[in-house]
Formats: sequence, C-alpha cells, structure tokens
Amino acid sequence: MDQNWFAELERRIPRGGVRTRFAPSPTGYMHVGNLRTALYTWLIARHSGGKFILRIEDTDQGRLVEGATEVIYATLRRCGLTWDEGPDMGGPVGPYIQTERRELYPSFARLLVEKGHAYYCFCGKSESEADSGEFDRADDPCRALSPAEAQARVDAGEPYVIRQKIPRGGQTTFSDAVFGHITVDNDTLDDQVLLKSDGLPTYNFANVIDDHLMGITHVVRGSEYLSSAPKYNLLYEAFGWDVPTYIHCSPVMRDQHNKMSKRKGDPSYEDLIAMGYLSEAVVNYVTLLGWSPRGEYAEREFFTLAELSEIFDVGGISKSPAIFDMEKLTYFNAHYIRELSPEAFHTAALPFIRQAVTNPAYSTQEIAGLLQARCERLTDIPEKLDFFDALPEYGVDLFTNKKSKTNPEVSQRMLEAAIPALEGLADWTADAIHDTLIGLAESLEVKNATLMWPVRIAAAGKAVTPGGAVEICHILGRGECLRRLRLGLDKLKAH
Repeated sequence: MDQNWFAELERRIPRGGVRTRFAPSPTGYMHVGNLRTALYTWLIARHSGGKFILRIEDTDQGRLVEGATEVIYATLRRCGLTWDEGPDMGGPVGPYIQTERRELYPSFARLLVEKGHAYYCFCGKSESEADSGEFDRADDPCRALSPAEAQARVDAGEPYVIRQKIPRGGQTTFSDAVFGHITVDNDTLDDQVLLKSDGLPTYNFANVIDDHLMGITHVVRGSEYLSSAPKYNLLYEAFGWDVPTYIHCSPVMRDQHNKMSKRKGDPSYEDLIAMGYLSEAVVNYVTLLGWSPRGEYAEREFFTLAELSEIFDVGGISKSPAIFDMEKLTYFNAHYIRELSPEAFHTAALPFIRQAVTNPAYSTQEIAGLLQARCERLTDIPEKLDFFDALPEYGVDLFTNKKSKTNPEVSQRMLEAAIPALEGLADWTADAIHDTLIGLAESLEVKNATLMWPVRIAAAGKAVTPGGAVEICHILGRGECLRRLRLGLDKLKAH
C-alpha cells in the first residue's frame, strides 16, 4: 500500500489545541439529546479557545431525509452554535460530509487487514446485519482464511465486507471523563463490520477514521455508545493513533423508565420552537439536563450561551439520566420572555398576535406590551386576544364581581357615567382615558375597580384579559370602544 498517501493525510492533521466535532446524521430533525450533545461539544471547544467542527454523517443512506442537512444548519445557527469548519465553509481537513470521503475508508480498512487487525468476510450476511455488526465470531470461517486465500477471493470479484478482528481472550480497558475506567472482556465483543459490501464504512469505523484525520481531541456522545468504546480503542491501537478524550453522557428521559423518543411523541427542537418556546430558553434548559455548574455558580439557573462557555467544565456532567420536565422548561421560557426588550418581544410575538388580531387599525406594539408579562409561551398569545377582532358573545353575569363590588345594577350605573365621560375626551390617549376614569370613580365615590370592571367587561366581553380597561379601550380606539360600551349598557338594561 502507498505509505506516502497515509503520511500526507497525517501531515494535514491540525495539532495542538482542543478540537471537538458535532457529527449528526441528516434524519430530519434535531432531538433533545442530539441538541445537548451539540451544546456540550460546542461549549468544550469554546471554553478552551479551541475549534468546533461540524461533520455530516450520511453513510446510512436508508435513513436520510431530504433537506435534513439544512435543518441541522438552521437549528445550530438559531441556537448560537457557530462552527469553525464544516461542509458549508470548508477547512483544512475536509471534506466534511462522510459520503464525500468514501474513497478514504477502504484504504484504511485494507491497511487493518494487512496489519492483521481485520479480515475479509465472504459469508453473504444481509446488509442489516452488516450495519449492526450482529455476527457470531465463533461461527465465522472467514476469520481463519489465510491472507493469500482471502486476497484470491477478493481478486476473483467475490462480494465481501471487512470485519474487525477482535483479539481472542484478554481484556480491553478504556477511560471516560464521566464514567472513569471501564474494562470489558474481549470475548464479549463482536467482530463488527468496518466496511460494507457497497464500499461505505459503518458508523463506528468512519467515526474513528474521521476523528483521527480531523484531529479531534474530545468526543462527546451518548452513554449508549459505551459498549462500542472498547472496539474504538482497539481500532486506535491497531493504527497506532492517540485515543481522544471520551465524554459519554447519560440519556435524557421522559420519565424514570423511558427515554425520550420522537417516535413516541416527544418533542424535537423544532417542535419546541413551534410550541412557543424561545431558543434561548431551550438552550439554557437543555444544557442543565445532566450538567450542573459548580462553585460560585452552583445555585444559578439562568445563563447566556456566552456565560456557559466561560464556566462549562466536563466535571459537572452527571452519570445519572436527566428527566426532561416540560413545566421546568416553561418556567425557563417565562423568564426569557420577561427578559426580552419590548422590541424583541414584539418581533417574536407578532406572528402569534396576527393569528388572532387581523385588524390593521390595532397597534401590535401596544398589544405586545400587554402580553409580555402575561404569557409563558408564545403559543399562549392567540387565545388571549380573540376579543379584539370581534366582541364575543357574553352574559350579564360577567358584570358581577365580588372583589370589585359590582353586579348588573352597579355596572349599569357605571357605564351610564363612563360613556359620556369618554365621549367628551379631546384626545384618545391612554393617559387621558386613565385620568378621566380615575376622576370619574372619585366623583362617583366608588373604588377604581368598581368602575373599571364593567368598562373592561363591556370592551372585551371576557372575564380574563391581558391588560386592563384603560389599555384595551385605547387599543380599540374611540369609535369601537364606545360602540362596545353602548352594547354592554344595552345588554344590562335588557336584563
């Protein structure tokens, strides 16, 4: 084999400094566990001043979804997870899409055969078995073939896969930053497929080759890959390569017994955004699923991405599974909604406001001002605003409120006084409406609430509204407000 080719690839590898990678498969959406892996990977790189690499792992052609790579790009950008090297921007060790690297893997697989750490298998196993690596080593006659015999069958055009030759007997030990040292018996490991019959690598093999050639120093992945780690280690040792730092993260669970699963209806990142959660809230909450800040930050909950990159350390990652709590996420989301500037909240809320309020005469800025302190998710917004476009049907019982000391008779008297007072306003401003109604309550010798309650009920036709009588009357405008108050008065008179 051409050793100069391998040497040239080695020379391209960036050395020195932390290099991490996020390597998703383009399967259509970003589930919460995937997002957490991306976050931890990004935070490790940024905390150390290293490089964050995006690599697309598309060798499992059967699971690919059209447009899914764009979903990955959009999700990472929306979360603030910028990358230094990747398919769209290139870099020193590209290409960054696995199928575009397919000519690399057969040579490395054959090199392992040459070194005695892999072998050609002609047993005709199905592609599904080849993908999974489920194969009984003891029953595989190909493992015992002489190199000459195996090569003769390859040269004759016989279909084959290349399998890793796991040592018989003995143990393999690997170290993980979260779980510590783990030792397994080699007899429990299967001779996994490295190169499939179509010439594409399996996930495990491509990972090792690409991570080495890209100079990856830290590998973050789910704890379900702990069982594969010994086979990774044996591959690194077979090539004579340094083993990266492994960081295995325990799963994100729906409850004590079930992992989160899109197939079971658990939300992906895109689902959460569609459900009215802000990306910043999702990022903050997901980071804390299985990781805790330490020292002076141990009691804090809310962090910007920049703050997290300053304080993130691998030692804070827990071995215990994390339970995804929608109520807790909603609590985080409410905080982030309150923290937005009025302009930013208006921008975020506008599509949801327009679902309920189509009348262009109403100020969406003013409506947003009513909502910011009164919603936990953006999807809460439409149902709170359904009275603006059309006054809903309501009964006179809404005019009765014990706390405000109102009933239909009192409310009728209040509206009979409020309507001419508001008709006489020179300017329809919030301040003028407020001062007029407060002054009217004083002259009527009633509490403010006794006047405001029937005005708001008549204006909105609902017992619960975002904002009070003054704000609603102002947004509705003079004509529509007075029309509704007169309708309310007519309703009370007919009672």
